[in-house]
Amino acid sequence: MNIEEVHNLIKAGEGLTVEFKNSFSSKVIIALNAFINAKGGKVIIGVSDTGEINGVEQSKESLQSWLNEIKTKTEPSIIPDVECFEIDGKNVVVMNVAEFPIKPIAYQGRYYIRKNNSNHQLNATQIADMHLISLQYSWDSYSFPNIELSALSVDKIDKFINNINNTGRFSYKGDRWDVLSKLSLINDDKPTIAAVLLFAETPQRQHIRIGRFKSDTNIIDDRQITETLFTAAEDALTFIKNYIKIEYIFNGDIKRKERWEYPLDAIKESLLNAIVHRDYRNINDIQIKIFDDKITIFSPGELYGNVTTEQLLGANYVSSLRNKLIGEAFYLIGEIEKYGTGFIRIREALKDYPNISFSFEEQNGGTLTSYVKTTQETVEKTDQKTTQKTTQKTTQKTAPKTAPKTALKTAPKTAPKAVKEQILELLRDNPSYTKQDLMDVLGKASGTIKEHIRNLQKEGRLKRVGSAKGGHWEVIKKV
Repeated sequence: MNIEEVHNLIKAGEGLTVEFKNSFSSKVIIALNAFINAKGGKVIIGVSDTGEINGVEQSKESLQSWLNEIKTKTEPSIIPDVECFEIDGKNVVVMNVAEFPIKPIAYQGRYYIRKNNSNHQLNATQIADMHLISLQYSWDSYSFPNIELSALSVDKIDKFINNINNTGRFSYKGDRWDVLSKLSLINDDKPTIAAVLLFAETPQRQHIRIGRFKSDTNIIDDRQITETLFTAAEDALTFIKNYIKIEYIFNGDIKRKERWEYPLDAIKESLLNAIVHRDYRNINDIQIKIFDDKITIFSPGELYGNVTTEQLLGANYVSSLRNKLIGEAFYLIGEIEKYGTGFIRIREALKDYPNISFSFEEQNGGTLTSYVKTTQETVEKTDQKTTQKTTQKTTQKTAPKTAPKTALKTAPKTAPKAVKEQILELLRDNPSYTKQDLMDVLGKASGTIKEHIRNLQKEGRLKRVGSAKGGHWEVIKKV
């Protein structure tokens, strides 16, 4: 380094890889420990937190004493690169460390990591995770204690292998146990933790609690899913689909188009993220709550590796897998795509849902994903503005200067006819639909739906069979 580079570092201030200290103390060693367990960094001694250059008393002997203290109080020993500079007649010492390949390194039995511009002490789980990451291991690759291969379901294994072959991503032939060995799901004739979670005949405890709520305390329906992971994912998604509405879009084509109340692809992606990335050492359950106006998914376990919520919500991040084998299994059967693209696909799915807001945050030792609907009033106002603008632009572009009155007279006659056809199409496919169902699907007021139904009945195109509550609709074909 040169003096200009040091000046620039001081001017930029403290951050992810730079910290200032007025003098040498234990806090300098803690900062070096935090840097070496993260991305590396520099401690500049002789500079205040605000970037004021105060200088530090130092000599060859004092520098050697500092280095000896750093070496003896860290394990494995940290030996930083040291450079001394004179700036404005004051001594400044720069201690630099690179990221260590095998982590974590301890300072007097404690472990620290750099996050943003501060140092954080690691807990036991974070220490274990950091060690596994540095060795490129994952927790689910270890053998499950006291479990034999006989505890696995051969039907579930065979279904898994068939699903892999059907996706075309890989082709596995031969004995099922050989396939699991090739995928590292078996080690030394013992099932790994991943294999037990995926294929156990009797599922181990990995619960998903899922419910339909009217409020935080008013539960309409509640279920605890205790299944192996592929089945658990299917059951949870089925439950969600049972409690969200589906609309039918009519755009002039003969075939109607289905539209879920929420972006189902995004919901599925978040559900799979919760299952694949959760910390299975944590005794808490995955919790999914479906409210009138939102869906939330909580997954136990903080973010894994060095990835942050900001990076995940951005366009560029590198995925770190806590459970590599589980993630690989879901990838092989086509349930998840390329690693590190999940949040990108969620954003793509949300583009067609401007009335749904998405958030992702760390909370209570886990991650919370939320899909929240905007108010109906906001949606209606947006629709009205969009319709008005579209109508105005269309009229301005297509209508002759002498035709505004004609356009106004003919438009109301064609619009109701389109709504009537939509009602007939819906009741032909869903004879038990109520007027409220039609209101929900078509987004029309009660009076409008009633008027169209009366007109259709008068025209002989619609007939009510049975009582108002227990009967059904019959659509009469034109002769």
